[in-house]
Amino acid sequence: MINYYKYLPTSDEDENWGLHVLNAGCNRISKNEIYPAEQHPAHHYFNWNKGRVFDEYQVIYIAKGEGIFESASCKKSIIKEGTVLLLFPGEWHRFKPNVQTGWDEYWVGFKGPIMENLVRQKFFHQRKAVLSAGIHESIINLMLEIIEKTKYEKTGYQPMVAGIVLHLLGQIHSLTKQNNFKPEDITESIINKARIIFRTNIDRDISIESVAEELNVSYAWFRKSFKAYSGIAPHQYLLQLKIEKAKILLADPSLQIKEIALLLNFKSPFYFSKLFREKTGLSPRAVQKSNAPVKQKDQK
Repeated sequence: MINYYKYLPTSDEDENWGLHVLNAGCNRISKNEIYPAEQHPAHHYFNWNKGRVFDEYQVIYIAKGEGIFESASCKKSIIKEGTVLLLFPGEWHRFKPNVQTGWDEYWVGFKGPIMENLVRQKFFHQRKAVLSAGIHESIINLMLEIIEKTKYEKTGYQPMVAGIVLHLLGQIHSLTKQNNFKPEDITESIINKARIIFRTNIDRDISIESVAEELNVSYAWFRKSFKAYSGIAPHQYLLQLKIEKAKILLADPSLQIKEIALLLNFKSPFYFSKLFREKTGLSPRAVQKSNAPVKQKDQK
């Protein structure tokens, strides 16, 4: 690893994009090496006793080694390789590598309303600043791509780098969720089997209880685990599948709305229309009309 860091100027145009990158870099801290290094820029320098407060977000990926992290919202935690540290603006924090191991770190600092919205929607939270993503080449590749793009500051580079940061955040969120589901906690195959059952039975009157019974798990466990794993309750998942199938069927001019409701096992055409409007914002009749071929006027 070649140590590198760069702090970037930004324009009004960059900031108006919704997310802009302020700094990026990578650093190898050897055993017994002082951290942070003395050549660390003054506006980002800190010592362990005082800690530090940023006015930006930072993602730090520890690719090798161990250390400790602590923040205003997180108690002191042992950091191992494969850990992501997420720093928040206005949040006191401090961290350092273990002197016996050192560590390899990659980081990117950024700001913008896009990230603020992700935090507001609770995809990321100050109390969960230490994320177990695991060792993944894909994270390092994204970090290196960010570093490479910032080296030369070619015109228009900021939106491109911002897109890579969003990709990085999505990757971290996905990997963290996956790592939270260990074999002893939940079996991925059970959730996948449930999805297959739902997809192949959207035209039948199946209950969530019957699916849980078929999978030999309790209803309470299945409902809770399915939502935790997929982000949506099982009955809502099944309903969404039915609505998507209904959209396809509504494109068939030979089918009436009441027939589609019957095919998808809704209680009544009225109930089908009500749910369809709630989920799509349009009535089935409106969708059906929009799919109807336009009649050509007779040319004189």
